[in-house]
Amino acid sequence: MTAQEIKEQLFAMADEAKRDFLPYFFKTGEGQYGYGDKFIGVVVPRQRKLIKICKPLLLNLEEIEKLLEDEYHECRLTGLFFLIELYKKAGKDEARRREIYDFYIAHHNRVNNWDLVDCSCYAVVGEYLLDKPRDILYRLAESPLLWDNRIAIVSTFAFIRKNQLDDVYALSDQLMHHPHDLIHKAVGWMLREAGKRNPQRLYDYVMSRRVEMPRTMLRYAIEKFSQEERAILMAVTERNLHIIE
Repeated sequence: MTAQEIKEQLFAMADEAKRDFLPYFFKTGEGQYGYGDKFIGVVVPRQRKLIKICKPLLLNLEEIEKLLEDEYHECRLTGLFFLIELYKKAGKDEARRREIYDFYIAHHNRVNNWDLVDCSCYAVVGEYLLDKPRDILYRLAESPLLWDNRIAIVSTFAFIRKNQLDDVYALSDQLMHHPHDLIHKAVGWMLREAGKRNPQRLYDYVMSRRVEMPRTMLRYAIEKFSQEERAILMAVTERNLHIIE
């Protein structure tokens, strides 16, 4: 199967209403984070169904590269779904796993919207780095590119699942003062997931950074706490903000 055949399948699945809605949802207007992106009009469940059908005929990296370089959002997302399946298929083949990881990093500039990041980075980058140094994530967190920063923090989801929590907190500190709310949301999300593993560590972390933590990040991070705990954290934050003002 080729990238062109996959693209043709996606166009055959297109929904006109979704094609009109998705550019608005993913903020493709001038000056917005998704500026210039184009959509066919295929929702994720239908893309996943296509992957399931094609799974016995997985694309090679050369064909996946063509999908990632495509101007249409759904082609890039479907390419990433194929890449994840290739990574899973690699199993314990370390050389193959490294090849797929290197491919992802080499094409990270095509992972250029929040859904593309969120569906893929933890499943390839995070999984590969489970037993390796993670310096690359700290470099990505320092990148001037919004999506590199999001890859850095969301990749830690793989670590969190293995109760490896240090990097999510370290990267949260590094990204604490990021100007974009898409990073605030991503950091808050990963902190919330870390809190499911160790609630007290998250509570202490938020308490110690309650003044500097962006409000969106804070709300996402404490979502799973009890109403009483959330009230304490939010009240402390409100009081300190009032004092600062």
